[in-house]
Amino acid sequence: MVDFLVSAGIKPVSIVSYNHLGNNDGKNLSAPSQFRSKEISKSNVVDDMVASNRILFEEDEHPDHVVVIKYVPYVADSKRAMDEYTSEIFMGGKNTIAMHNTCEDSLLATPLIYDLVILGELCQRVQVKKEGETEWESFHPVLSILSYMLKAPLVPNGAPVVNALFTQRCAIVNLMRACLGLAPDNHMTLEHRFESTLAAFSSDEPANKKMRLG
Repeated sequence: MVDFLVSAGIKPVSIVSYNHLGNNDGKNLSAPSQFRSKEISKSNVVDDMVASNRILFEEDEHPDHVVVIKYVPYVADSKRAMDEYTSEIFMGGKNTIAMHNTCEDSLLATPLIYDLVILGELCQRVQVKKEGETEWESFHPVLSILSYMLKAPLVPNGAPVVNALFTQRCAIVNLMRACLGLAPDNHMTLEHRFESTLAAFSSDEPANKKMRLG
C-alpha cells in the first residue's frame, strides 16, 4: 500500500499495523527479540518507499510507523490484520485508508515456499557470458531475485536493497523475458503514441479488429 501511495504522489504520514494470530508464528513473535526483527523488516519496507521520492519526503523525514503483533491462541492459524494509512493530500487535507484482513496464515505462506523452490532451481540453471569473455557465469549465491517472496530482502555486499514490491516483480518478469530473448518491459509503448506508428499498426490489423474512434 505504501508503494502505491508514494508512486501516486500521495504522502503517507502515519502507518499503524495491528495483527493477532494463534499459530506457532504468533507464539514466536510474542518474544521481544523475535518481534523486534519483524518490526525492523516492516520498517525497512517503508524506508525504501520514502527514499524513492524526495519530492514528498525531505532527507531524514519518515512517516510515523507503529507495528503491533499479539499472540491469541484461540484464533489458531486464522490471522487477523488491521492496517491504517493516513496521508496528506491537497490543501492540507487528510486521507485515511483502513483495511481489515482475515486469512489462514499458513495458506498464504505455503505457495511462497513452492515459488521460492521453483524460481531458485530455475536461476541455478541460468548462466551468462559477457561479450568478449569465454567463461560462463552463474548468479551470485545470495539470490536477491527471490526478494519478491520475502519480507526482508538479502542482497550481496555492495548491492542495493530493494523493498518495493512492484520493482521486485518487474525484475523477475524481465529476467524471464531475457531468458527467452525478449526485450525488457518498459511500458512506454511509444509505438502507440505517435500518429505515424499508429497508422502502421492500423493498416496491419484485420478489419474486424480495428477500433473506430468518434
